[in-house]
This record gives sequence, C-alpha cells and structure tokens, in this order.
Amino acid sequence: MTSSSPPAHKRILVTGASGAVGHATCLALAARGHHVAGTMRTPGGRNTDVARSLETHGVTVVTMDVTDQASVDAGVVATLEALGGLDVVFNNAGVGAYGVQELFTPEEMHHVFDVNVFGVQRVMRAVLPHLRARGAGTVVYTSSLIGRVAIPFYGTYCASKWALEAIAQSYRAELARFGVDSFIVEPGALPTAFLDGMTEPATSDAAYAPEAELLGPSLEGMVQALQANSEQRPELVARLVADLLDAPIGARPFRVVADRTGMGEPIDRYNAHLAQVTHALYAAFGNGEMLHLNAEGT
Repeated sequence: MTSSSPPAHKRILVTGASGAVGHATCLALAARGHHVAGTMRTPGGRNTDVARSLETHGVTVVTMDVTDQASVDAGVVATLEALGGLDVVFNNAGVGAYGVQELFTPEEMHHVFDVNVFGVQRVMRAVLPHLRARGAGTVVYTSSLIGRVAIPFYGTYCASKWALEAIAQSYRAELARFGVDSFIVEPGALPTAFLDGMTEPATSDAAYAPEAELLGPSLEGMVQALQANSEQRPELVARLVADLLDAPIGARPFRVVADRTGMGEPIDRYNAHLAQVTHALYAAFGNGEMLHLNAEGT
C-alpha cells in the first residue's frame, strides 16, 4: 500500500447536492477552502436556484443521476477535470419511503434501493480506481438513525439504509490496504423537503385502514417537533462532516450520530457495542488485519 497525505484543501465530490444536507455540506466545505463538486440530476428547472447558490460560493455543479451508470461515469470524469483529481467522496444522494410495508410493490421498493444502495455502488465503482491509484482518500456515507433500527411505516427506507451500512462496513475493510478511509454519518430526521418527497405506495387496502389513519398525523407530528427544534437542521450534519474531514485519518470514528433530538443517544450505545462485536468477529475469522482501526476503536 502506498501512502500520501491528502492536501489541506481537499478535492471533494458530494452527491445529492440539490437536497438540504448536500447543499449545506457543499457550502460548509467550500467555506473552509475545499474544492467541491456537487451533483444533481438536473441543475436547471426546480434546482436552478440551488445550483446558482452553489456556484456563487465556488462549488462546481455537476450533472449526475446515480441511478444511471453512464451518467455517474460522465459526472465523475467532469469532476476530475474540474477539480484536478479527487480526495473525498461523500455518498449523500438519497430518497425516503413512507407507508405500510405490504402495500409497496417490488418496483416501488426497487426505486428506493436504486438510489440509496445501487446508486452508491455505481458511484463507488466510478471513483475507487482513482482513490486506489492515489493510495489515499476518504469515503463518507449518509445513513440514518433508522439505518440501525426499523420502525413502522419506514420499513423500505430502513432496509435500504441497513443495506448501505453493510456495504460501507465491507468497503471499510477491503479498502484499508489502499489507504482509503471511511465513515458513516447517521442523522436523525430533519425538517426538510426530503420528508415531502418520500416514495409512498400507489395503492391502498381497507384492511390497513387503522394504520392509514395514523400515517398523516404521525408524520405531521414529527415535522412539527423537528421545526420547533432549532438545533436539528441540515447544517448540523454539514458541520460534522466538515469537522471529521479536517480531522486526521485514524482519529475519526467509523459511525457518527448527527442528532439533537435525544434519539441518537441509544444509537450511539448500540454502535459502540456493535464495534466490539465486529472486532471479535473479524478476529475469529482471521480478518483482524483488514479492519482499519481508528483512535476510538469503532
């Protein structure tokens, strides 16, 4: 494995830059002097104002649809040309899902996985040859608190983030030899347009009438609580990602909770316990040397 220290001002690709978290993170990183490319499926139309905002702050806007490999490949090429290389990839593009699990068709579920899981794999296959050739780099993933537990009405979304967590865990081990570090950010729910754009089942069933009556009030109650919490904002995630990227490799925890609702505390404890289990399993299977440990052993 070769090794080289990333430049102080890193070259960073952020997917899903039209969303609240992606937009806030691009701005936070650019404000710290990093060279940032933010992707979105369509820089025009409803994203025109967001794209202009990013460009005004020095962010390069790149067209990329993570559900299309050709688009991903072209977007990565455009990023490499614009930034002169790549040091960090933030897999942030995502879509939510909300509804009674049985009512989701396989096609509706596939759409969520196509963005949240397969989209990440498309991006990784496009960027990793460049990071491996450098012998250094960092990969960041946006997961969720409910990428660790499953709750009613969010089963499809939870499943996609559980899958993402598993992929990220595997990549962490397999890329350590190449000097590529990684970490997962697990935000709590945020009061953004993400909640308005969640995939919902197109069909209904009278058998689930009591559950259907809960869907609207449950979501509305959560949104109201989030809006009343001034600390639970996309900027929380953006600052955390920026801080961790400024930290030296080896001093970053693998899983990091971004939450100011109090719901993140039990997930923190769960993550700490899982880290112990993970180390034991790796050792038992003779793969302990593949686990890229950090200062906190998580």
